Amino acid sequence: MKTKVLKKNDIERKWYVVDASDKVLGRLCSRIALILIGKHKPQYTPHADCGDFVVVVNADKFRVTGKKLKDKIYYRHTFFPGGLKQINLETMLKKHPTRAIYHAVSGMLPKNRLRAKRLKRLKLYASADHPHEAQAPTKIELLSS
Repeated sequence: MKTKVLKKNDIERKWYVVDASDKVLGRLCSRIALILIGKHKPQYTPHADCGDFVVVVNADKFRVTGKKLKDKIYYRHTFFPGGLKQINLETMLKKHPTRAIYHAVSGMLPKNRLRAKRLKRLKLYASADHPHEAQAPTKIELLSS
């Protein structure tokens, strides 16, 4: 028996739509990361980028458990002395509604050269409308808990 190594020409990408409304942030993002990596496919190859496209609609209507809305803090630095900026999840949802899912999925992807390519296949929309109907995406229903 031989193991088939996936080549660039053998990769077939599908489109999936995920509705994020009333889903827990971490559980939702871990499933999205799995699809972007391609681990849900039987022909998964670690060194090849064989993942699919994921369109997330209602990306600002997810839920978090506990007091994370006030207590979860995102940090960034301006690269100037004393330039550490912080923002909590509640404020981030008001200013940038889709960025929390982007950060969570980005943190769940492997930290290698394929990470940026995989994140480009993640499409986030705060409303229920998206411009990817022509790709005929398949709707994925994730568990809410």
